[in-house]
Amino acid sequence: MKDYKLGVVGATGVVGEEFLDLMEQRRFHFSELRLFASDRSVGQIRTLFGKSISVQALNKNCFDGLDLVFFSSGDDISKEWAPQAVRSGAYAVDNSAAFRMDPNTPLIVPEVNGDLLKTNQGPCLIANPNCSTIQLVMVLAPLQKSFGLNQVRVATYQAVSGAGKAGTEELQEQLNLHKSSQSNSVQAKVFPQPIAFNCIPQIGSFSEDGFCSEERKIRLESRKILNIPQLQISAWTVRIPALNSHSEAAWITLKKEVSRGEFVNALKSLPGITLVESLDQYATALQASKTDPVYVSRIHQDLDDPKTWLLWIVSDNLRKGAALNGIQIAEKILS
Repeated sequence: MKDYKLGVVGATGVVGEEFLDLMEQRRFHFSELRLFASDRSVGQIRTLFGKSISVQALNKNCFDGLDLVFFSSGDDISKEWAPQAVRSGAYAVDNSAAFRMDPNTPLIVPEVNGDLLKTNQGPCLIANPNCSTIQLVMVLAPLQKSFGLNQVRVATYQAVSGAGKAGTEELQEQLNLHKSSQSNSVQAKVFPQPIAFNCIPQIGSFSEDGFCSEERKIRLESRKILNIPQLQISAWTVRIPALNSHSEAAWITLKKEVSRGEFVNALKSLPGITLVESLDQYATALQASKTDPVYVSRIHQDLDDPKTWLLWIVSDNLRKGAALNGIQIAEKILS
């Protein structure tokens, strides 16, 4: 891969910092790198490949001359600035939810539907899916290809890093208050309820049908990525006091009965999946943190429905769930 001119919007956030770490780890070389963040971060220095780079503010012509820009900021920033990056002649890889369900914007997990990138001519906007969606569709895609999918049920157990630095800091602050016997002082700011020693069955806002926004994202984004508009899929999302990596318990109903060996071999066919095949072993959030794969374990057949399989899916939400997936998109575009 030749050197390109790149930009990162939201460079000082947890996902932005993960982008920078992975660029260095994967030897993602550049001839120029521009880092953008909010006004309070302007002037901060980040170092990559021995180069010191100053964080700057977004402005009218800030993307001119760049080949690709990663966006790891909020929806409002992406809505305003990602189209400007494209107009400046750059690919925009957006990690927000702003464009995911836009029918004209590809929603990409490279191992699953990366072939869609070949149909794009010239710079365009590409959406990076929701973190929980990514690890789920990595599992669903090879099963759909091999056996067909009839129904999917998933419960997620999501780490506080999914809410950014503020989420991680809130958990740590509340744990410190508990440790110093000041639990009465615990207040929820980032999350709707205190997160220390707790589980919160809500991620995002509720709609009138009783589902919260994270659950709707998983349902709609999975259908779009897999290109199965009528797939029966339902999600229940829970925030837990883990620092990093999301975990999922999934019930996947296939269109036909298969053996465990056939099921496992189908999963092995997709790069990026690491299987724990032993029935009494499993991956955990701590194990997955700071690693790239989607881990699949506790693979077993439902006792009442032989077409349904149960499994445990764990992945680093800042890596494959965000920055790594974005980098893989960029590598596919620019290679």
